[in-house]
Amino acid sequence: MPISITGFRIMKLMFKVRDLLRPRLDVLQEAKIQHGFSVLDFGCGPGGYIMPLVELVGPSGQIYALDIHPLAIRDIKKITERNGIQNIVTIESDCNTGLPDNSVDTVLFYDVFHDLARPNDVLRELHRILKAEGILSFSDHHMKEDEVLQRITGTGLFRVIGNGKKTHSFAKTD
Repeated sequence: MPISITGFRIMKLMFKVRDLLRPRLDVLQEAKIQHGFSVLDFGCGPGGYIMPLVELVGPSGQIYALDIHPLAIRDIKKITERNGIQNIVTIESDCNTGLPDNSVDTVLFYDVFHDLARPNDVLRELHRILKAEGILSFSDHHMKEDEVLQRITGTGLFRVIGNGKKTHSFAKTD
């Protein structure tokens, strides 16, 4: 169930402070996103990663912003319209992306896993849409590192390929 309107506004304010202290581009550097990439920001919230993603993927890339909360989707649409961005698609969902199999280069899975109602369903969906060489870039400060590794790799869908200062990188298994 989505958070309340008041809760969403408080979260949005907290994220603005966070983004000033720790720029989102610093986090995204660990995901190794390149021009032309297709990226899914799963649990995009109010869009803290959107503008840095636009810069990284360039006009030839594609950004999908998914969130369960309608206010998050509204905020992403406002950012898109205000900045004249043409390569962002919003998806209001708690799991299903509607994207084709093997179509996404990178999935940003930041600070949302701990709160999922159906985490294994989401992991199956992310595995389905990631390209064979795709990266699941993961961070969730609500979880300990050993729990992260066990929960993501324990499904057999993903394997660890790297640990950065701010994120873990996973590749899909066959």
